Amino acid sequence: MSDRWSHISSSPTRSGADAGAELTADDLFASTAPVDPPLDERLRQAYFWLVNRAVISPFYDVEFSRDAPLSFELGDAGARLELATDQSYSSNVLLPLLTFAVGGRCLLIGGPGRGKTTLAVLMGVLAGDEPTVVRTSVVQGQPQLTVSDLVGAPLPRDLVEADSLDAVRVAWRGWLARPVKIVDEYNRIPTKTQSALLTMVAEGYVESYDQQLRTAGESGVDAWYFTANDDAGGGTFPVIQALRDRMDVTVAALGFNSRFFGELVSRVEAGERPEDHVPVELRFDADRRTRMAAEIRAVPLPADVQRRLEFFTSHFEFVQHGGRAFEYRTKDTVATGGASVSEAIESNGGADLEVDLGAQTVNSISVRALQTLILYAKAMAWFRGVGAVGLDDVAAVLPFVLRGKLLPNPTHPRFEGELDRELATDAVAWLRDLWRQSGEQFRALGLDRDDPVGALLAQASGGLEGLDALETSRRITAVESAIGAIAATRKLYGRHYDELLALKYLHQRYTNYLRWLESTGR
Repeated sequence: MSDRWSHISSSPTRSGADAGAELTADDLFASTAPVDPPLDERLRQAYFWLVNRAVISPFYDVEFSRDAPLSFELGDAGARLELATDQSYSSNVLLPLLTFAVGGRCLLIGGPGRGKTTLAVLMGVLAGDEPTVVRTSVVQGQPQLTVSDLVGAPLPRDLVEADSLDAVRVAWRGWLARPVKIVDEYNRIPTKTQSALLTMVAEGYVESYDQQLRTAGESGVDAWYFTANDDAGGGTFPVIQALRDRMDVTVAALGFNSRFFGELVSRVEAGERPEDHVPVELRFDADRRTRMAAEIRAVPLPADVQRRLEFFTSHFEFVQHGGRAFEYRTKDTVATGGASVSEAIESNGGADLEVDLGAQTVNSISVRALQTLILYAKAMAWFRGVGAVGLDDVAAVLPFVLRGKLLPNPTHPRFEGELDRELATDAVAWLRDLWRQSGEQFRALGLDRDDPVGALLAQASGGLEGLDALETSRRITAVESAIGAIAATRKLYGRHYDELLALKYLHQRYTNYLRWLESTGR
């Protein structure tokens, strides 16, 4: 292996990162020093090898700064170049790598020849497979791909001799057992075959002739990579919504920077592929992948970060004319009823559309997407070597998790103005800005200092056992007062909708308890 490919970044790769596991006395006095760095350090080394050696990607669009970044205004169209002051990353390498770490599902989008499949193959080699095995295991999406082509076929002898389906053995396709699974151009796969693929992705198993095969392998952590030319769901066959919704992150494969042309010349002259030169020291066996996923899930999510996520989520469910009952005044009620969410939003005279962040979207955030957001925020914090998830970790991953899931409202005034014209096509920038706007509203409303509904919920979280009728009545009055305070504002936004339903929940809980006390004479 040449020095050009074998160089690995010196450890530590990030100043200020947590040191990881402490050395014991046995480690200090052992005849040889421990050879394995902490897993987060190993993954950072893999990242820097990928961006500096394997993938020509000088794009640092996932930015972190300790101080205000240096900013340059460029041209006369409002372009701005910012120089981050802390270690920053390339999204089209980091997000697939975090997917590898958590065992997620990544959709790589971009035009042909932008390295989407090559990057996915590199992930397979990092998981310990040989490059030829990974390359030959790639599922090539094409219109004739059948379910049997995808999962395997029953053994012919068993079909003839078996007395029942459960006696038929299936010759499973080898790619199903790989720790990294790659489906190229998944929007060229027929709808029926997509449905079979959905079961594997969503449930972690494949079924044929009453036989089942788990796809997670010995580590229990398998990563999926899908490629497509765009994320609009089109192609030879439309991508079924359930399968599209299972993509944890969507990442654009960025273009080639011509100032790195010399690297292309070197690769052509030597006939080299980067996946053939991945250093052994950067590979992760099944045990490391299992431990890595467990460490990521253990990263704490502080209460203040959780509160900001709650507030952000609250903007998007409510729409004033969604239904007659208050509980059904949602975008989902409108959409499932076959009506236009955009028209329902425009008819809302009881709120300022410029202020209402929920008016910028035609749907809300699913529970699945929220769970993914939490997991990837933990992965980002773990990768950066910090002790807990911060707001900057959430901001870094949120656009890639919600891309294709939180959809813009094309009739909103924001997308028609000259100032924000680019946001109509740049989903990442729009989602980043939604998070920024939400944070500004959170601070302007003083919710970082006072959260009356949160206080009432915290009070109830201790349970009702031991409360007497007088205290229960006082709490009912406090809930009713909180509802009255919101009603007095005369304008309803998404954040009010979630708070009002939470208050109704508390009122019902206390009322039921009070009736029980009265019926038992306590």
